[in-house]
Amino acid sequence: MRQKDIIIPVISFLCLCPLADISYAQPFKPACQAEAFYANLPDSAIDLINNAVPGAAVVAPEKTRKLLVFNMDIWDGQIRAGHPSVPYANYMLQLMGRQTGAYETYFSNDTMVFKSAWLNQFDAICFNNTVGVLFDDPELRNNLLEYVYSGKGFFGIHAAGATFCQWPVYDQFPEYGEMLGGYENGGHPWKPHEWITLKLDESSHPVNRAFEGKGFEVSDEVFQFTEPYTRDRLRILLSIDTDKTDMGEDRYILPERRADKDLAISWIRNYGRGRVFYTSLGHNAHINWNEKVLVHCLDGIQFVLGDLDAPATPSNQLTPAVEARERLDWRLGLSAYSFKNNTLFETIEQAASLGLLYLEGMNVQRVSDEITGNFDYTLSEEDLIAVRRKFLSAGVTLVSYYIHDIPGDEETCREIFEFGRKMGIETFISEPGPEALDLIEEYCEKYDIKLAIHNHGKDISPIYWDPENLLEVCRERSPLIGACGDLGYWSRSGISPLDAVKLLGDRLITIQVHDLDEAGPEGHDVAWGKGALTLDAIIRQLGMSGVKPTVFGLEYSRSWDQERPEIKQSIEYFNDVCLRMAGGHQAGNNK
Repeated sequence: MRQKDIIIPVISFLCLCPLADISYAQPFKPACQAEAFYANLPDSAIDLINNAVPGAAVVAPEKTRKLLVFNMDIWDGQIRAGHPSVPYANYMLQLMGRQTGAYETYFSNDTMVFKSAWLNQFDAICFNNTVGVLFDDPELRNNLLEYVYSGKGFFGIHAAGATFCQWPVYDQFPEYGEMLGGYENGGHPWKPHEWITLKLDESSHPVNRAFEGKGFEVSDEVFQFTEPYTRDRLRILLSIDTDKTDMGEDRYILPERRADKDLAISWIRNYGRGRVFYTSLGHNAHINWNEKVLVHCLDGIQFVLGDLDAPATPSNQLTPAVEARERLDWRLGLSAYSFKNNTLFETIEQAASLGLLYLEGMNVQRVSDEITGNFDYTLSEEDLIAVRRKFLSAGVTLVSYYIHDIPGDEETCREIFEFGRKMGIETFISEPGPEALDLIEEYCEKYDIKLAIHNHGKDISPIYWDPENLLEVCRERSPLIGACGDLGYWSRSGISPLDAVKLLGDRLITIQVHDLDEAGPEGHDVAWGKGALTLDAIIRQLGMSGVKPTVFGLEYSRSWDQERPEIKQSIEYFNDVCLRMAGGHQAGNNK
């Protein structure tokens, strides 16, 4: 081995993984050292890819992004050569990252890269035509799921949909299929050389901008998907236009897909705090010099990297009101305190039954009848996995979490933030002592989790009850630290919620919405829009000031053990306000 071949990996290791276990070699290479992953391509193909790759990204990355491209094709435990298109896609991906500046590319075909110390260095991972059961190790499998769930990205190309499958068993890692959005099952109805027509399920979606509102024809071998595939969990972008594609009886099409004509090609989804983009295109090498498909892939990559803001509400969950919320970039969620006498699992089910996709959790709620502990950082790894699966099965995402106090000791603070990472929490709602804020701020920056300081009344929150005090506490601190405005407690404390919202401005990280029958200390919750708090003016002020809370928390703190139509009435009220503010038009779906 030449001397430079020794020095460069060591330098790369020192730069990329100073805390990693060095008992084994670095299991990935930067693109500049990974020519073997795209070697021996014909000059004619290189020229075609060079001419097709976009010259610029639609958005500049917020920071240097790292994309890991993983290649492996395995059958009965034996490594195979894999799809002939793999090196073409590898070359395209590294060139596209370098030419647009959207990301740096790294390559691996070593499953040790799924050790957390290595994997967590990357902003997203791409499975480029991976095939078969890549690994059985439970630790590596959990690492992959947790990596995405905690806020990273996943991009799957073509046979990523046939990964952790081996005929005749298509779901040998069911949680992977759940994350991806489905497993291929039933082979390929169209051969690689045959033409299919694709339609845009949503012409105005940011990840579909390349197609300029028009469907198109392509020759490629694509998959059909079965459970857990469902539009209830995925935002479908492209699918086969069955009216313009040969659907002859001689083609093997799954009975359910022939019945519903739902043959999806590309989609995105949120997975916890993470982001997933999949396209069934990519069997054929020529896809890698299809200019519009490459722009589609670049936009999908920027979505999973976290730079391109693109709505991912599942297609079947879209209503005019939900689309209005998307245009405002607002989310409505259920506060677990509204069902404080129920378990967390029951509260998740309540949110789903109300059509709410987001939940604000809390640390004083029992998890379930089977998991009797409270939902907090002391739960076992097994219990946390069970909680994640409950959220996923219900189609509800935990975005914020109330914990009354985050103490200022290093060990407990780290455990709480690790819990937040594993659960995909974006924002902690808490009332920590001012002396703990320096340490908490460090952990907010380290974990990219926000702290929204909550206000009770003066008796419980002697400092934070007053928004002026709260603003002073946040002054010169990280933008990750701000307020959770509780409208009800402000009103009961003699503070105008509208004035408080104006004062806090962009320091308002999240909000717990209440309407009260009367302003003042005796006011109690009523349905939104039915009380004394001028919610219309408050919500419009938030819109005018550009505030985008983590979530509008629906916290109804009354009559816990009775039927409460006020909760549904509050949802209807918020939907109506959003429709009026966003113009009331639909977002341009083609369905």
